This record gives sequence, C-alpha cells and structure tokens, in this order.
Amino acid sequence: MLSTGEAKADAAHTERLWSEFARTRSLETRNELVMRYVHLVRSIALRLVPTYRKHVDFDDLMSSGLLGLMDAIDKFDITKDVKFETYASLRVKGEIIDQIRRQDWAPISLRQKIKKVEECFETMESSMGRTPTELEVASHLSMSAEDVKKTLDEAHTFNLVALDELLMDRVAGDALAASPEESPEKRLEEKELKVILTQTIEALPDKEKQVVSMYYYDELTLKEIGLVLGVTESRVSQIHSKALMTLRTKMNKAFG
Repeated sequence: MLSTGEAKADAAHTERLWSEFARTRSLETRNELVMRYVHLVRSIALRLVPTYRKHVDFDDLMSSGLLGLMDAIDKFDITKDVKFETYASLRVKGEIIDQIRRQDWAPISLRQKIKKVEECFETMESSMGRTPTELEVASHLSMSAEDVKKTLDEAHTFNLVALDELLMDRVAGDALAASPEESPEKRLEEKELKVILTQTIEALPDKEKQVVSMYYYDELTLKEIGLVLGVTESRVSQIHSKALMTLRTKMNKAFG
C-alpha cells in the first residue's frame, strides 16, 4: 500500500499523463495510461469469468476488456466532472458484454424455449398478481418442473447478457462524460431507471431478492452465493435467471 506522500505523487503523475495525452494524443502516453488502469480490466474480468466461463475464458475477457479500456482512454474528456474509473469500468464491461453477445452461443431452439418460459412467467404474473413458481409454470406449459429449472439454468447467461446490454444502453455511452447541465434528459432517465430497478427488485420473491442483492451489491459469485444459501451453484443460477427475466421485462416495458 502506498504511503500518503506516495499516493499524492502517484495521483499527480497520473494527472500529468492525462494532460499530456489530451495535448499530444501520443501512442506512448496512451500505453502508459493503459498500464496504469489495467487493474480495472483484471478486476472486472475476474468478477465476470465465473459467470461466463461456459462460453469464454479469462484471456478472452481480458482481451475484450483491454479494447474497452483503450476506447475509454481515447474518448475520455478530462474537462468533465466524471471519474475516469467510473467511465472506464462501464466501457470495459460493455465491450466484454458485446463480445459475448457477438458469439451468438445460444441456438435458436434454446432461444425459443427461453422465450416460451419467459412469456409464461410474465403472463401468469399479470393474471396472478405475483411471480408464479416454477411448478406452476411447468404445469401451465405441460413441462416438468425440472425441465423449467433446466431452462432457467441454460438461460442464465442469455438473460444476464440481455439485461446488462439493456442497462449499458441506459447508463453508458458519451452521456457519462457530459456535464450535468449538458444532458438533463439523460440524467432524468437514469434517475427513473434506478427507481424502477429498486422497485422491481423490492417486489421480487425473497430468495430472488437475496440472490440479486448478493450478486450485484455484495459482488459474490454464484458459487459463493450457493454456499451462503446452502444450495448448489446450479440452483443459484436458476433463481438468478428467473429474477433477471423479471427485471428485463420491467425495464423493457418502462423504456422499450
């Protein structure tokens, strides 16, 4: 850990690098900035790899994340009142999500099955006034409860990517580097998004709310959540997937 004096000197050096890059746009300075912030990419990749390991490995996540970091450095405006770490983290994660989406890993048959189950959850919730159980959905679709659970498990990455894409579209982009007075509409939309997200999460069944809270706020992996709840990682994936379906549906209705 750096001492107070060392931390101040390091911060001053970083500030000089940003000033120099804004003035010269030199490749050498950009590369030095990349090295100073590569820890952000590593942190995000380590956080995401347990979730996406079925489809990408750590090196793939790092490669995509580095592209996002370089893009963030190129587009960041040091005159705006926004921390680079905040701006870059969204760019890095956005690039990783884009890369996973471009792989188009889910076959059409799986997508159709996911859609059928998702629409059933949505329809039954509207008519029942609450989130239906997997057993109720299974009965409605003439499927076994295990088949519904398996579909939710298989849909986990699909739902996670879809929700992340939706949220990225709402909070990422050039508006992050804009000052408040330049984008009042965007700031209002982001405020509305947070309110809707909070309300939707609060309305989730207790178990789903627990999983969402531990995943997004405590930043636990699915395996770690399973240990806390005393269930398998696969079961956590199913619960999380179900919650993601609900969140994505609410977001699409609000901003679609």
